[in-house]
Amino acid sequence: MSGEKEVKEYKLASIDRIWFEYDKQNDILYINFGLDVEDADEEFLTEDNIVVRIKNGRVVSLTVFEFSKRVNL
Repeated sequence: MSGEKEVKEYKLASIDRIWFEYDKQNDILYINFGLDVEDADEEFLTEDNIVVRIKNGRVVSLTVFEFSKRVNL
């Protein structure tokens, strides 16, 4: 089992309260699924350079670095 990554699955906190913010100067897209983003229990950086924040086992936000490159802008 060495070399295998553990796969975790998470649900979104609240699709009803989703909001986006784009920081053009730093080319970062913030996607938030609720209001308690700052109180995340867990935070990790993916191999794709996206920060995922988790609270109570649910994704509360994504921070996408180099967003314009991802969407070919």
